[in-house]
Amino acid sequence: MPPILFVVDRTEAGQTLAAVLKKRFGISWAQAKRLVENRHVRVGQQIETDVARRLKTGKKVELDAGSVEVRSAEPSARKPPAPPRPDGGKPARPAVGKLPIKTPASAARGPKKSRPDRPLETDAAEIARGVEILYSDDAVVVVNKPAGLTTMRHAEEAAEFGARGKRFLPKTLADLLPGLLGEPNRPVRAVHRIDRDTSGLVVFARTPTAAESLTKQFRKHTVDRHYLALTRGTPKSGRIESVLVRDRGDGRRGTTFKTNPADGKRAVTHVKVTNELGSFAVVECRLETGRTHQVRIHLGEAGTPLCGEQLYDRPVNGRPAPDGSSAERPMLHAARLGFTHPETGEVMAWDVKPPDDFASLWVRLRTEAART
Repeated sequence: MPPILFVVDRTEAGQTLAAVLKKRFGISWAQAKRLVENRHVRVGQQIETDVARRLKTGKKVELDAGSVEVRSAEPSARKPPAPPRPDGGKPARPAVGKLPIKTPASAARGPKKSRPDRPLETDAAEIARGVEILYSDDAVVVVNKPAGLTTMRHAEEAAEFGARGKRFLPKTLADLLPGLLGEPNRPVRAVHRIDRDTSGLVVFARTPTAAESLTKQFRKHTVDRHYLALTRGTPKSGRIESVLVRDRGDGRRGTTFKTNPADGKRAVTHVKVTNELGSFAVVECRLETGRTHQVRIHLGEAGTPLCGEQLYDRPVNGRPAPDGSSAERPMLHAARLGFTHPETGEVMAWDVKPPDDFASLWVRLRTEAART
């Protein structure tokens, strides 16, 4: 049985993966979420596990053979609009073939009885186990975030999914913190974010006044932020400055050389090589600005992408750079965070060591480099 393939069209551009799957195949939010989390979906030949990932026009999406049961025509084919009714009423909506999620275990048990859609049971304790609260008071909370956990939900994502659909999305750090702080009915306010697959330090505000103060500090670039990275190759130590846009020409964020682009944002990263490991390196990056994927883009465009990087690992319309590290995620860690406390005016800072997967890869690459 061949895999199910389709290409994202213009009407779907900007929508989340779950929304596209739900609309194309007539499945529920719960089924779309389960399909993605069970690693049955590839976007651009890479397994995608984030149901909230936004898709771009022309992206190829592939569903594993046997992961869904197609009971109607080819799912990627668009059905023609229904002809108007003779009585002038609205066209009858054509029936859409349902695609129940089919895993080996469920297939062995046979079909289940139908039941109303409901959110999947989520073990919040398991998700929150890797979250480490380093500091909290009535104004702020500082957290060491594990890799694999989204910092917060974009407002437009929450609006798109709605109250019902949002229940099927994975919990974010912002969702989990109120319960971990013992005040489940008091939401925290996100003032910045780090990537889902990046580990390390994040600060949240707990009051509107604190949020306003921290937001101003981030905008003025007075917050002290240092990242540790493991790179393929050794970048040059120094200052990298460029103008970043949403699409550099191949659907990826990146540097543009156009004058005054409409969506251009100045980005500055200070790079310092701390340890050369043969074909790899340990790099410290200090952020002067904090743009989306800034460190990943700057290092990738310098020809020294992160170990495990699969997005910013190639030139525009070029081939991916080889990666012999076997890293399972982009090796980036927010190691230091410092800011002025919104209420006391005290300058505060935290440093955290990288997680086990980062540290073990560092040791392995250093050991292998010493042997050569």
